[in-house]
Amino acid sequence: MKTKLFTAILLFVGVMALAQTQYEQGMGKALGLWKEGKSADASALFERIAAAEKDNWLPNYYVALVNTTEAFNPVNKEKLSALLAKANAALDIELAKTPNNAELLVVQAMAKTALLASDPMTYGMTLAPKIGAIYMQASLLAPNNPRVVYCKAEFEIGGAKWTGADVKLLCKEVARSIDLFSSFKPETPFSPVWGLDRAQEALKNCGQ
Repeated sequence: MKTKLFTAILLFVGVMALAQTQYEQGMGKALGLWKEGKSADASALFERIAAAEKDNWLPNYYVALVNTTEAFNPVNKEKLSALLAKANAALDIELAKTPNNAELLVVQAMAKTALLASDPMTYGMTLAPKIGAIYMQASLLAPNNPRVVYCKAEFEIGGAKWTGADVKLLCKEVARSIDLFSSFKPETPFSPVWGLDRAQEALKNCGQ
């Protein structure tokens, strides 16, 4: 009996280890595809991982991030609606489970910003307040998350170009985000770590 139980436990542990390895390999491969510029392939692989890892928010997070990033690219103007539809569908799934996930909220705000940027005259009045509210929620949940601090400041700096508001305090927030990046520790090997290079570049041009 003990031998059978021990064998069963070893088999269970072995299966769990294999599953974890498959997840890690899959995530690593998908991130590699994205780095190579194969965003559609990366998104498809993240979607497959998300279907298998329903209790893990990270695969759908990357589905949303990849497609949102592509939506900002002017060459994808004709694909904008499809890219944002895929991003928002992935976000909706995960935010329904964890509505207070600041990392997801940042990408949700970015997806709305991509739509706003595509046609400011059409979407500015309706989307700008919604995006601001999402960033406010994220900053209340995670005031020292570097992506929250940087992306909120970046969005508000963009708005200041239209309103003529002083951006000195916002530039200080960008600088603060850089300090936060230096001490930020991701929870897992695949947790979000992006943003430092963007914040550093933004600080160089801040207020100009």
